[in-house]
Amino acid sequence: QVQLVESGGGLVQAGGSLRLSCAASGRTFSSYAMGWFRQAPGKEREFVAAISGRGDSTSYADSVKGRFAISGDNAKGTVYLQMNTLKPEDTAVYYCVAGLRIPNDYYLRSAGLYAYWGQGTQVTVSS
Repeated sequence: QVQLVESGGGLVQAGGSLRLSCAASGRTFSSYAMGWFRQAPGKEREFVAAISGRGDSTSYADSVKGRFAISGDNAKGTVYLQMNTLKPEDTAVYYCVAGLRIPNDYYLRSAGLYAYWGQGTQVTVSS
């Protein structure tokens, strides 16, 4: 139905920056809430950041506040994650997500409410 394709991952030294991009393909007349989750080896998938369907609200995991910034055009199905001051603990596969009509901003970090997930892009931060 819809596909999410991530790009921009790679290898970077601690303290460096990366910019992840996500593009949604497929017809829709609705704006999607979009965001990012990540999963490190042996760890549970965790919320990183999201932007509301209206594009007027954002939410961040405490671990990335002040370092990462999410932006995008929800109507066009594009979202970005600017990652600065990267740390080795940021190493993970990063997944783009999209969902329709998230009830309110509180639920932006609820993985179960996102119907569409990308295949992920690897981010590796070396010490």
